[in-house]
Amino acid sequence: MEVKLAKTAGFCFGVKRAVDTVYEQAGKQHVYTYGPIIHNTVVVNDLERKGVQVIDSKEELEKLEEGTVIIRSHGVAKEIYDLIKQKNLTLVDATCPFVRKIHKIVLEASEKGNIIIIVGSKEHPEVQGIKGWCQGEVYIVSEIEEIKSLDLRGKKASLVSQTTFNYNKFKDIVEIIEKKGYDIEVCNTICNATEERQLEAKDIAHECDAMIVIGDKLSSNSQKLFDISKKECNDTFFVQTLDDLDLKLFESTGKVGITAGASTPQKIIKEVHASMTEKSFEQLLEESLVTIRNGEVVEGTVIDVKPDEIILNIGYKADGILTRNEYSNDAANLDLTTIAKVGDTMETKVLKVNDGEGQVLLTYKRLAAEKGNKRLEEAYENKEVLKATVAKVLDGGLSVIVDEARVFIPASLVSDSYERDLKKYDGQEIEFVISEFNPRKRRVIGDRKQLLVAAKKEKQKELFEKIEPGMKIDGVVKNVTDFGAFVDLGGADGLLHISEMSWGRVENPKKVFSIGDKVTVLIKDIQGEKIALSLKFPEENPWLKAEENYKVGAVISGKVARMTDFGAFVELESGIDALLHVSQIAKEHIEKPSDVLSVGQEITAKVVDFKKDDKKISLSMKALISEDDEEATEE
Repeated sequence: MEVKLAKTAGFCFGVKRAVDTVYEQAGKQHVYTYGPIIHNTVVVNDLERKGVQVIDSKEELEKLEEGTVIIRSHGVAKEIYDLIKQKNLTLVDATCPFVRKIHKIVLEASEKGNIIIIVGSKEHPEVQGIKGWCQGEVYIVSEIEEIKSLDLRGKKASLVSQTTFNYNKFKDIVEIIEKKGYDIEVCNTICNATEERQLEAKDIAHECDAMIVIGDKLSSNSQKLFDISKKECNDTFFVQTLDDLDLKLFESTGKVGITAGASTPQKIIKEVHASMTEKSFEQLLEESLVTIRNGEVVEGTVIDVKPDEIILNIGYKADGILTRNEYSNDAANLDLTTIAKVGDTMETKVLKVNDGEGQVLLTYKRLAAEKGNKRLEEAYENKEVLKATVAKVLDGGLSVIVDEARVFIPASLVSDSYERDLKKYDGQEIEFVISEFNPRKRRVIGDRKQLLVAAKKEKQKELFEKIEPGMKIDGVVKNVTDFGAFVDLGGADGLLHISEMSWGRVENPKKVFSIGDKVTVLIKDIQGEKIALSLKFPEENPWLKAEENYKVGAVISGKVARMTDFGAFVELESGIDALLHVSQIAKEHIEKPSDVLSVGQEITAKVVDFKKDDKKISLSMKALISEDDEEATEE
């Protein structure tokens, strides 16, 4: 049986930081955590044995007279911080930094008057904590149907996410919001470590015959790993410790994958892994003490070459195997017989002392990547702008390679606006900076977004320096909603409201404009960064010539645009409507206009009144009938 253990399994940065913080405080008198420090019963029970007590409510906190209160990794509401300070208790904040960032976002947004939308599980402590930092209207949604039912027209909102929420589901929810055309600032606050963990679990489950997810039943991120793995591998098992695992179920299984939630201790992961590989801790320890260690750089002589692997004598009891995939990151169709020949010497790095068949698995590309990492470290320290071709499009972002060193650009940092489909970037050369560099954790994060934001701000600055109300400017329609269209002016977007699209009536902006249309618009008003646009150019105002075209006594034609009980409004031309009162339709009494007229009907009438200042024109069909009768009498 082959066993594959996820590299991201176990404590994430935020959880490890929180657990380490509590263990540092354990042993002191009167130490409490507000809620379980993490969602793992084994860890919580161990801390209780060391004297750390759990407070589950505000009421329990109010009863404390002294001691140290540690804020859980999930974070808590602002009122809890205030209460701890009010009671003069010692406060130790172990909130995950990524969660604290969300608290800051919602606090600042709600102070501006924005509605807050939190995407996550309503009862999860992290979500409840985030809600506790909001100062106004707040909604919590976890399903697409919930976001569809929200009506946010005419309101400004900010959207954040629970750090462990499913990324693909988050993308679907954001897409629904964008289709509605709401004024919402979307902040993808899903932790990068969560994205990577979910992506790796999906990949491993896809290639394995069975999958084991280790985590506490209360752990949200562990449950999501189980759900993701279950979709890829039907035989997926959710266990909390080794005691929950029936090893007999895997006796005839070919390949088993193992992953674990962010709150699962390494000790439990190692116990499960050791049992699955049928190795005791003593055997694992013995392997770690051999003369060749994982990560060691060795020099070897090529003793055989195949198209897909190179075999080297590395002076160890077993030969070293260098596969095509470990030679280069771009080795899909590479023939290794064109790279090396028998007798050549090569410097490689030990990837695994025992590959399961008694041989040493080597890597060349990772040794080369170390040199690339030095290049990336320099770029990170100097804030250098790098340029590279996108090597692979992943569900959660883009992968680029710089000197054999891989850089991951999360979807949230690819563009300055949300993009659902990243496939268009495949094979494209892009610029980015290194925003996070931690090669030990294989965490090198690229950021393209900040370059785009900086460039956009510069363009925005240039645009606002040259525009002013009353000016005409060319733009491109960026988005069309029920209430208007957003036009890209080359640095900032302006709103062309439905009421400003024509001197006449516009029923539906989507019937007038399409995304990508080029338009020349009038700057109507500028308020801060908001630009109001118009297509009602003053020189084209139809009322400028209305007095000449529609003099009292003139006989004109028009189309019935709409009707009321007291009369019909007749469109004489785009932007000019005249009133045909019900008493002026015919000589005989008419109850209401719709008895004899219909919308869209062409009629001929006489102008009987024109009020220029009020922009009102009155018509009469009865006057024409009377004139016809008089002419007939004279004849």
